[in-house]
Amino acid sequence: MSLRLYFDVHIPSAVLEGLRRRGIDVLTSQTDGTRDVSDEALLQRATELSRLLFTQDTDFFAIARAWQASEKTFAGIVYAAQQGVSIGQLIDDLELLVTCAKPEELANRLSHLPLQ
Repeated sequence: MSLRLYFDVHIPSAVLEGLRRRGIDVLTSQTDGTRDVSDEALLQRATELSRLLFTQDTDFFAIARAWQASEKTFAGIVYAAQQGVSIGQLIDDLELLVTCAKPEELANRLSHLPLQ
C-alpha cells in the first residue's frame, strides 16, 4: 500500500494531476479547507490524516527542527525547491517515494527532492 500525500497550497496543479493519473492518493489543502491555516496547523492536519506533507515552503525547515527537538511527532515532510526541479521529476520522485518508502522511514523527517 502506498503512502498518501497532503499538498501545501502552492504546489503546481500539474504535479497533482500527474500523480493522480498514476493512482497516487493526494489531498490538497484547498480541498481539505486548510488553505488559510498556519504552517504548523497544516503539518498537524497532515499528520492527523497520516499523510506526508509535500511543500515548496522553506518555513517548514524550522518547523521540522522545532518539532524534532520537542519530540512532537509528524508523518513526514517532503520538500522541493520552487525552481530547478521539473514537474516530471517531481512526479517521478514523489511516486517513487510514496510507493517504496515505509511510513516509519519518513516519519519525523524532512526529505528533499529531487532524490538524485
